[in-house]
Amino acid sequence: MNKPLTTRSLQSLVDADILPALTPELERVASEFAVAITPAMMGLINPTDATDPIAAQFVPSPEELFTHPDELADPIGDKTYSPVEGIVHRHTDRVLLKLVLACAVYCRFCFRREQIGSAENNLSPVALDRAIDYIASHPEIWEVILTGGDPLVLSDRRLADVVTRLNAIPHVKIIRIHTRIPVVDPARITLPLIHALRGRAPVYVLLHCNHARELTPDARAACARLIDAGMPMLSQSVLLRGVNDNADILAELMRAFVENRIKPYYLHHGDLARGTSHFRTTIADGQALMRSLRGLSGLCQPSYMLDLPGGHGKAPIGPNFIENKGKEWIVEDHRGCLHSYREQANQCSPKGPSADKP
Repeated sequence: MNKPLTTRSLQSLVDADILPALTPELERVASEFAVAITPAMMGLINPTDATDPIAAQFVPSPEELFTHPDELADPIGDKTYSPVEGIVHRHTDRVLLKLVLACAVYCRFCFRREQIGSAENNLSPVALDRAIDYIASHPEIWEVILTGGDPLVLSDRRLADVVTRLNAIPHVKIIRIHTRIPVVDPARITLPLIHALRGRAPVYVLLHCNHARELTPDARAACARLIDAGMPMLSQSVLLRGVNDNADILAELMRAFVENRIKPYYLHHGDLARGTSHFRTTIADGQALMRSLRGLSGLCQPSYMLDLPGGHGKAPIGPNFIENKGKEWIVEDHRGCLHSYREQANQCSPKGPSADKP
């Protein structure tokens, strides 16, 4: 496994003046949920700013000890759709392949926070064989999504092995990688890594990034290396209270993605993971923020998504800009102005010689 120099102890955060002091509450948080921050993210934290959006994402907080009654250990129902270890087969044409349950950083709002951080839960060689066999035996699987944890913490050798084995399965046409590595450990995006990911099937990289400050010059260069190597990049962001629940901050983030050839893809509503209620906005607030983005270029528009509890998949929950009023539709433009639109009745005549006959 690739191991960046990563801060994993609370004392190191105290020594860096990012945490004021160790407390029993923080020690309890660290005992329940993994802690890790890379140097790239440590360097972005302003220790004098109590509301720093980078610190909010990675530095543990006593607020994580509060569990809302609706929160779940498995908020998106992975276990329900896991036919073999390492596989989540929720949608017919694609599967998740969870190679590793470790990350370079541990986000305090992670929906898999109950699973990640323990090397004991990483996919063993035998389990990987079974997972690959499952994919090979299901010809309806068109796309394989490498996730975890963060698959890019694995060594180039292990990644190359997995990609090679997936490319040997004819019906696997697309490989997708979900990762935070290009922003949190940009030095990891090397030519050997890029070579390890190449193969017959196109590779799409989905970058998890929540604030424009994460897109440092080094992060932008890492993303460019992937894109220049022919790997399209899309974005995934989580709507987080105190981090990006602001129209100007979201607009800056979406524009930064597009400027770096990363297509905004999903803006996720916060999942019902245990100890994360302080991050979640209301859906109404999220819809209002999405309305604020409508004036931006179409390239800057993500889909606002809710991952339904119980494993029922993602649903778009963005605002509606059209309402039927019988014979007309009322449509709202990006400025909030309403307009009437009337559909013409279908008056097409059948084609052919009989069309002109009475």
